[in-house]
Amino acid sequence: MKGRRSAGTRPVETGPVRMGPWRFVLWFGTVSLLADVVYEGARSVTGPLLASLGASALVVGVVTGAGEAAALGLRLVSGPLADRTRRFWGLTIAGYALTVASVPLLGAAGVLWVACALVIAERVGKAVRSPAKDTLLSHAAAATGRGRGFAVHEAMDQVGALIGPLLVAGVLALTGGDYGPALGVLALPGLAVLGLLYRLRARVPEPEAYEREAAATAVPASDHQAGDRRLPREFWTYAAFTATTTTGLATFGVLSFHLVQRHLLSAAWVPVLYAAAMAVDALAALATGWLYDRRGPRVLIALPVLTAGVGMLAFTDTLGIAVAGSLAWGAAMGIQESTLRATVADLVPSGRRATAYGLFAGVVGAASLVGGALIGGLYGYSVPLLITVVVSVQVLAVVLLIVTRAPRR
Repeated sequence: MKGRRSAGTRPVETGPVRMGPWRFVLWFGTVSLLADVVYEGARSVTGPLLASLGASALVVGVVTGAGEAAALGLRLVSGPLADRTRRFWGLTIAGYALTVASVPLLGAAGVLWVACALVIAERVGKAVRSPAKDTLLSHAAAATGRGRGFAVHEAMDQVGALIGPLLVAGVLALTGGDYGPALGVLALPGLAVLGLLYRLRARVPEPEAYEREAAATAVPASDHQAGDRRLPREFWTYAAFTATTTTGLATFGVLSFHLVQRHLLSAAWVPVLYAAAMAVDALAALATGWLYDRRGPRVLIALPVLTAGVGMLAFTDTLGIAVAGSLAWGAAMGIQESTLRATVADLVPSGRRATAYGLFAGVVGAASLVGGALIGGLYGYSVPLLITVVVSVQVLAVVLLIVTRAPRR
């Protein structure tokens, strides 16, 4: 019965692991790096690609918002499924497989509805894998420091998000704007993702051992952490804060639609801007992750401030200001993808963590769908009204963050 948890008790034995926690974080980061080359390369041109097939700003906003909603909302199913079956590796691999298969097919789509379906299918792959993947990572991050572990992983993630758009931009330039070869080349890093995942699973079949070993050298867990199967009240307040700030954050699909339609950038330059935003994403993740381990969740005040800045800057008709808004979007995404997830791991005990990640993502997914449709619709109606709504929503998000109690650490 090595490594198994009995009801209401703390395991005293740990299964062997075949690499240190930091090595696990780095290898897992390499998997994410390659996966990001694939799907961030595709996402960098989603807006222009859909527009080339006849999509309006509203369609782009709804499809990209629906994609994010699928990526987040379907975790309501995949999170509890991961906790119930404990098949964290299987769900992680299946989700990555769906993503890396969808992207090359997207490049071959010549009909708008097919392209829209593939955009959403790629995001469904993220929904399948993310709660399981985040839980696997959270176990190693228990030994490295939650903020630092998630931040380093996210920074590596964004190296791929930098390479992917640049690769797509280069192929688009060489082929005169042909999306087929630009996305087809991404099949190669997709195959590497699957090979590395199988290797990593063979080396570390049970990453939870990292957390058990870290807990064995720390103070005993509180009763709340050890035996309470309910999700804590702080978790729900925190989810409300995240959902509120997410409602006001435009998707890059809408940002790139604006840039191309207003003739501020050509479609070939949009992936380059996206790559720059991903570089800012990585820096923001590292900075806020380091600060989180020292200052706690108060550092998250930066997220609604950045989100409001995106609304005020990105939809102008001046190239430099619009670019600054896109870079602010990258910083906001860096915080969302690293420090927000680290906080969930600190709020929720291990046995319910995949469920918590699923529920958290489901709440945020609904906000992404509402936000995508809201911002896409307001963009076509009135940009000043769009900015007013975004800033007002972020003020509410700040209030919710203030009333959220700090995690028990």
